[in-house]
Amino acid sequence: MANQFAIVTGASTGIGFELAHLAAQAGYDLLVVADEPLIEAAAQDFRRHGTSVEALEADLSTTEGVDRLLAETGGRQIDLLCANAGRGLGHGFVDQAPADWRRVIDTNITGTLYLLQPVLRQMVARNDGKILITGSIAGFIPGSFQAVYNGTKAFIDSFADAIRNEVKESDGVTITTLMPGPTETEFFERADMLDTSVGADEKDDPGKVARDGWDALMAGQAHIVSGWKNKLQAAAAHVTPAAVMAERHRKMAEPGTAEG
Repeated sequence: MANQFAIVTGASTGIGFELAHLAAQAGYDLLVVADEPLIEAAAQDFRRHGTSVEALEADLSTTEGVDRLLAETGGRQIDLLCANAGRGLGHGFVDQAPADWRRVIDTNITGTLYLLQPVLRQMVARNDGKILITGSIAGFIPGSFQAVYNGTKAFIDSFADAIRNEVKESDGVTITTLMPGPTETEFFERADMLDTSVGADEKDDPGKVARDGWDALMAGQAHIVSGWKNKLQAAAAHVTPAAVMAERHRKMAEPGTAEG
C-alpha cells in the first residue's frame, strides 16, 4: 500500500475508529475526520502502525466542513474512502427539535453525498478506487421512535445500490455498503437512547463489524450485513409487513423500555 491514501470519517470512536486502525495496519496513509477533539487522540493511536496520519476536526453535516476535509487532502489522490460519519436521534418525531432532526439528515445524507460526489468522480475518471459506505439494517425497518435515523439509512442503502449500478462500467471502482445492526458505540448515548431496550441490550463489537466491512471492501463486494442475527433480521424485513416491523421497532426504541 505504498503511497496509498485513505480518508475515514467518523473515526474518533466506534466502527470508524476500528476501520481507521485496519487501514493504517494495511499501510494506507490516513486523513481521519470527526466532529470532536477526540480525533487527535485517535490519530495518535493510528500512528502506532507506522503510517502517516493527519487528523481533522470538522462538522460533516455542513458543506463548509466537507470543503475543509477536501482541502485538507492537498489535492492528493484518494484511493480509499470510508464514509462512516453518522448521527442518530431517538424519541418520537413530534417531540424532536427541527435543528436536531435536520442535523441527522445533514450528516447522514447531505454531507455524505457532498463528500462522495467529488471523490467518486475522480475515481471514475481514472477507473480506480474503493469506497465503503456505512449504511445500516435500520434502513430496512420502519424506525418507530427512531424514524428520522432509519429513514436516512434507507436512503443511504438505496443510494449506494443506485450509484454502484451507475458506475458499473468503471470496473476498477468498487462501492461496498456496510450494514451493521446495533453496535457497542457512543451512538445510543448521543442519540439519547440509553433508556430504551435497544440502548440497554448487548450489542455487536465494533471491531468485528469493522473487520466484516473491511474484508468485504477489499474483496470488492457490494454489501455486507455484519452478524448472523442481523442477517436474519434483514431477511425478515423483506417479507414482513411494514406495520409489524414498526411495532417490533417500537418495542426496542420507545423511551422507558430498558429493563432494570
